[in-house]
Amino acid sequence: MAAAPETAQEVRAQAKRVRVSARKARLVTEHIRGRSVPEARTVLAFTPRAAAREIEKVLKSAVANAEANHGLLGDRLLVSQAYVDEGPTMKRWRARARGRVNRIRKRTCHITVLLAENPAAVAPRPPRLKKGEQPAKAPRRRGAPVVAEPKAEEKPKRRRITRKKVDEEAGS
Repeated sequence: MAAAPETAQEVRAQAKRVRVSARKARLVTEHIRGRSVPEARTVLAFTPRAAAREIEKVLKSAVANAEANHGLLGDRLLVSQAYVDEGPTMKRWRARARGRVNRIRKRTCHITVLLAENPAAVAPRPPRLKKGEQPAKAPRRRGAPVVAEPKAEEKPKRRRITRKKVDEEAGS
């Protein structure tokens, strides 16, 4: 048997028995799957659903796990997986007319978030330029048309009109 290739490091956080229906929480996890951590936090902050607060807590926990246990930077991580499983359902009842009952199901769910290193964030940055230095221009492709830079148009000078000039023009 050949050894499996080494995969990127994944960090996981899970919240169990969260008092939100799994169906409702899945709607929110679809929005953050595949996004970077800062982008996912922004999406969750502006999502009005109650499940977003719970998923935000799990995401925050996963980032804390990555930083504390694995020495990774939280802003360079990517939400590789986010899924919601059904948890145990609490069964209650409510009295109805003529001695009958209605069953009330208080559903729970288990929220799991997996983070991985973002390959785009690990790419080397271009060198910093010194003050006043221009970035190097890319070489022009052979046969590419030369495009002239548009010249800045001069604005007409503003004429200052005073009360005296207005009176003179009206009087003549």
